[in-house]
Amino acid sequence: MEAAVDWMNTSPLGFAQANVRHLRPGQTASIKLADGTDIGSIGRLAEQIAASYKFRQPVYVLELDLSALLSGPAKAIQYSPLPRYPSVTRDISLLVDRNVTLDEIFAGVNNQHVAECRSVKLVGTFEGGNIPSSKRSVTLRLEYRSDERTLRDEEVEARHSGLTAALLETFAAEQR
Repeated sequence: MEAAVDWMNTSPLGFAQANVRHLRPGQTASIKLADGTDIGSIGRLAEQIAASYKFRQPVYVLELDLSALLSGPAKAIQYSPLPRYPSVTRDISLLVDRNVTLDEIFAGVNNQHVAECRSVKLVGTFEGGNIPSSKRSVTLRLEYRSDERTLRDEEVEARHSGLTAALLETFAAEQR
């Protein structure tokens, strides 16, 4: 959904935890425009409804007010030249409390203002197995790149380890 909204050149969406009658608690979010206008919901279908239809796998549902989405402000298009120097990616897996949202983790990364850290993306989450029920594992991919030169491994490692330490402290997390 986020990719489709990005391609439509509309402003980015925000998400907040919500309770929707037909969706599973804890796996439901309300969808909001940048100005806070509620335009829909997204989440996993509640077990009792899924069982009544005999679905064998989890079913995810999206309800979206397209007219409200399309009437919102358009995203400004900015062009920039292709990078001249290669980027370096590093992954990090954090064991965090279930109540820590992905937006909070992304904000935690961006608030560190790490030099040359260009982007952070979600690789995946993992729950269950040997992870306590009150926690989940979140894997992030960070991209580091300079516009002036190729970064050396030692520079990237120094920046990445500083960022990792800050995230571990901010979210009382453990590194996996």
